[in-house]
Amino acid sequence: MNIQNAKTEDHIRLTEITKKSKAYWGYSDEQMEKWNNNLTITRDYIEENPVFNLIDENQIIGYYSYLRLENNQVKLDNLFILPEYIGKGFGSFLMNDFLERMRNEKCQKIILDSEPNAEQFYQKIGFTKIGEFETSIKNRFMPIMEMKL
Repeated sequence: MNIQNAKTEDHIRLTEITKKSKAYWGYSDEQMEKWNNNLTITRDYIEENPVFNLIDENQIIGYYSYLRLENNQVKLDNLFILPEYIGKGFGSFLMNDFLERMRNEKCQKIILDSEPNAEQFYQKIGFTKIGEFETSIKNRFMPIMEMKL
């Protein structure tokens, strides 16, 4: 198992992983279709942002990406793993790589908008909820979380 820079040609696989991982939480097909554009990873996105693939047995099984912000801050934009790997330590492996990378880059603060079902995962790692916003689904709120390094 290792982590590698994503290539633009990985965009189809990363989109597949994103959609399967999101659907894992039981969202309807109709809702998934509404989110289609938000869950699509494009070639341009990979060219313009740091994106890192998790490779196991020569297959991409997950990835993360982030956005550089001002004042030595970053936003964890995506962290997705294929459903069959959820709950087996692969997410922690990806997150540890991300955090080590951020420390090496002298990042001072990380923010993220958490999938509500993943909030506990981020809390265990050390993120704190600092707010929330209502999503396109009525009465569904996305936690806004941060970690200071």
